[in-house]
Amino acid sequence: MNESRNVLFDLAASYVHHTNRHLFLTGRAGTGKTTFLKQIQAQTLKNTVVVAPTGVAAINAGGVTMHSFFQLPFGPFIPGSRRGFDGAADAATDQHSLFKNIRFNGNKRKLLQELELLIIDEVSMVRADMLDAIDLILRHFRKKYTQPFGGVQVVYIGDLFQLPPVVGNEEWGILSRYYKSPFFFDAHVMQQATPLFIELKKIYRQNDADFIHLLNNVRNNCATRQDLDTLNAYYRPDFIPNEKDRYILLSTHNYRADEVNQRELERLRGKSHTFTGAIKGEFSDKALPVDIDLQLKEGAQIMFIKNDKGEARRFYNGKLATIDSITENGIYVRFAPGDDAFLLEKEIWKNVRYEYNEKDDKVEEEEVGSYTQYPVRLAWAITIHKSQGLTFEKAIVDAGSAFAPGQVYVALSRLTSLKGLVLHSKINSDAIYTDERILAFYDTEMAEDLIQQQLRQDQTVFLLDRLSLLFDWNNLLDEVKEHHKAYKDRALADKQLAMQWSAGFMERVSDATATGDKFVKQIHFLAATANGDFTQLLQRTDAAIAYFTKLIDEEILYSLQKHYDEIKVRKNARAYLRALEALRHGLLRRKRQMTQGRIIAKGLSENADPETIIKLVEAVPPIVEAWSGEEEQKPKEDSKTISYNMFKEGKLINEIATERGLSNSTVEGHLLQFIKTGEISVSMFVSDTVRDQILKVMAETEDNSASAIKSKLDESITYTEIRAVFYYDEFVKAKN
Repeated sequence: MNESRNVLFDLAASYVHHTNRHLFLTGRAGTGKTTFLKQIQAQTLKNTVVVAPTGVAAINAGGVTMHSFFQLPFGPFIPGSRRGFDGAADAATDQHSLFKNIRFNGNKRKLLQELELLIIDEVSMVRADMLDAIDLILRHFRKKYTQPFGGVQVVYIGDLFQLPPVVGNEEWGILSRYYKSPFFFDAHVMQQATPLFIELKKIYRQNDADFIHLLNNVRNNCATRQDLDTLNAYYRPDFIPNEKDRYILLSTHNYRADEVNQRELERLRGKSHTFTGAIKGEFSDKALPVDIDLQLKEGAQIMFIKNDKGEARRFYNGKLATIDSITENGIYVRFAPGDDAFLLEKEIWKNVRYEYNEKDDKVEEEEVGSYTQYPVRLAWAITIHKSQGLTFEKAIVDAGSAFAPGQVYVALSRLTSLKGLVLHSKINSDAIYTDERILAFYDTEMAEDLIQQQLRQDQTVFLLDRLSLLFDWNNLLDEVKEHHKAYKDRALADKQLAMQWSAGFMERVSDATATGDKFVKQIHFLAATANGDFTQLLQRTDAAIAYFTKLIDEEILYSLQKHYDEIKVRKNARAYLRALEALRHGLLRRKRQMTQGRIIAKGLSENADPETIIKLVEAVPPIVEAWSGEEEQKPKEDSKTISYNMFKEGKLINEIATERGLSNSTVEGHLLQFIKTGEISVSMFVSDTVRDQILKVMAETEDNSASAIKSKLDESITYTEIRAVFYYDEFVKAKN
């Protein structure tokens, strides 16, 4: 995006950074939605999690899947309880069975409590029932049962004119009793928390005003006869592109695209090369952005699936090129005859997991796996479905009568101009159809000037909410209660004395929480009756801050410090001291919030600009007060080592998976890594007979990719067994 981006982009960013208003950010293809997401991820100071409905979408968004993060059911979710004895509905999950299947560990629960911003990317694919399930989970684990999403701000990003939610007939037979449509905007929670609607208007993909107008008409169900005539003027059923023209065929079906790509690859002379991607750590096969076994030949037409991150910006997502040569040094590609060929570099896609850092009070991404492969795919053809988000200069659209709702728009909007369009089948008016429910939702968009006016009001609400949270000690009280419960499992000398201290400490925090709840009610009352004059609010805030600051310093922190000093001289108390340190960090955060609260109340009383107040609040540094005996944290073990250590303790794969909240296949992947170091025997995963069969095929086959090896073995032999033998072979070779 260039510097002249539209005002709406910056307005949307201000709403995310400086309000707690829910937001739906949409826009036509090429308006900068992905750029917006990346910018928010890089700049926000809020505790943020990014989720998406599919594995590939999550990897591309730099987040995680909704199902893995929230442990959502894969079948339908029914809001409320099941009605009667309906066999079909028995396959669905209701609010009671939802929580039976959720296994969040302590860190995940804390993360959910501290979460401030949830971004849902590719929201067009999100079903209404899944959004309601997320709402229920957040309310429950944040213990804010009356607030939509438990008080978390939700930002939805996507274009509803593109991919719709996938709902089978049987699923919709259940869900249709509870929902008007499967789209996210018909979730029940949306009636309580309607998002502000902002549509990015400035289009960066197309510059042709007539083409943009035509696309808008197609998108909005108002294509005229003239629009259809304009499109069908590009109908050329017998068109066969010249190799140098670099057209890509857009098809409605996978098999058709695969057939074209395979046929064109086989037509090329020369050797076929297979480049196998590398999976490190945890990375689901279903989330691979590029085939793990990438087959290429010199002369093959390819497409980049990522933007060039280098300064040259040589390619973008959807840019076509040709394999110039394949040598020992690597793959060389060329954009057009006469252009210089350049060496293609591999790309690394990261799989992350979110964790809450208690000490720094922030949600952090932990890389748990990665996938390395060349960021290209064969590109004589691609499905319209997979072309979303890509940009082409020339394309052949071959859809016949199989257009699904929205597919005409998706196919056409991939192009930079009509000049590059060829139709192998005509487009009639019946093929141009957008769901009326989507159009009705888009009618809720607010005018730009009203959005601007609303911003200041929403920023003031945001500040008042922050101020009231200052005196809400309920989360801290929950932590203290959990600390007290944990004594039954602690191996600690003089446990009874420690438990007596803990009971007294818990009583102090409980009393402070009750007092804080009274202050919260007063803050709400003073804010509601202020009429723009926040003088009384400032006076009451100052009194409350003075009270709580004295309480924290002279009673609560003093008691904690004294207990710490008594314990630190004892043996085998390291884990317990860390637990005390966690409590101390929570109290220090409260002290920081006192400073922030004073800034808010003073700024509001002086009628300062809300955005200026917010920036002053964000600039307050964390309070760092070291106490004697504070220990340096040891580096965290990586995920596979944790699984291996649990395996050494005698735990089975399914037991490790259950305890860690992982799938069996993920734990298997962890343990397989230790075959190549000799720490785990290959016989744990594969019999000697099968091992020898796989080794024999490996020795006889030039292409040692997993898929090539499997195709020559009995169907009963699994990929896990093949990978185990791969690692065993590495171990044997390294040993010799």
